[in-house]
Amino acid sequence: MRIALLGTGAMGTLFGVRLARVAEVWMLGTWAEALKAARQDGLRLTTAEGEETARVATAADPTEVPPCDLALILVKTYQTERAARWARQVLRPDGIALTLQNGLGPLETLQEILGPSRALQGVTTMGATLLAPGHARLSGMGSIWLGAPSLNSKPSERIADILKQAGFQVELHRDLQGVIWGKLVVNTAINPITALFDVPNGALLERSDLWRLARGVARETAAVAGAQGISLPFQDPEGFVAEVCRRTAENSSSMRQDLRRGRPTEIDALNGAVAAIGRRIGIPTPLNEALWRWIKAAEEQRTRAVRPTFPGMPPPPAIAPLLERARS
Repeated sequence: MRIALLGTGAMGTLFGVRLARVAEVWMLGTWAEALKAARQDGLRLTTAEGEETARVATAADPTEVPPCDLALILVKTYQTERAARWARQVLRPDGIALTLQNGLGPLETLQEILGPSRALQGVTTMGATLLAPGHARLSGMGSIWLGAPSLNSKPSERIADILKQAGFQVELHRDLQGVIWGKLVVNTAINPITALFDVPNGALLERSDLWRLARGVARETAAVAGAQGISLPFQDPEGFVAEVCRRTAENSSSMRQDLRRGRPTEIDALNGAVAAIGRRIGIPTPLNEALWRWIKAAEEQRTRAVRPTFPGMPPPPAIAPLLERARS
């Protein structure tokens, strides 16, 4: 199988190293430093057991990539449209694009550009932290859940097989909505708070003010899911978020990493999307709304910085008003 890997960051590095064991992998992206590192030194993945390396082909232009069977989409959500158009260029006529991205919206973008039958959605709880271009650290083991269309599950089964051969834990589900919203509960509660207050995940349990805020966000997101008839894969949203914080205590969330580097975040597809759905269906989401606005303000502050590199993190929001909302 030939796989086009669209994503040159931490997750792209993780999947590139593992998939190169069992398939021909092309890493396609615009980050020149990562592509150069992959060409010169190979991709590197640091784990608790040591370091794994792999050689992959690289390209910055989709016309350089030979026809592929699978396009694995691992870019940020705001980059999905470009990735989908590139996937359309590199895929064989019967090729499939699989998104393992965070948040809401990527599948619909892929379906619009590639067609419903050529776009699949997956969810993963694996985590990786970027150490350098082409070098990532495995920061969280987990599973991959793949959607299995009721009319034809063969593409999903084939993709699941290659992922299993690469060492991933994979499950097929007819309906992924519960899994998607389960991860959304975690991401909306952890990512923006760790980003705004510049702390690792475990700090949310160590600071009572941050934990009160995180559990309030978890309750809000779970309420929006429930109002849509979506069953989450856990009974206690707060307890599940706490478990993730304990399991990934040393991890730096992807949103914290993005904000530190002055890059756009995925806040629109996370808390922004939950707040928008809440407004539409009449479920109050004041904490999701507030965190969405604070992250957008932090992004704008960094882009407007006079100095070429922003001197440290933007100041966190005043937490007292947020905690008042969490108490309500």
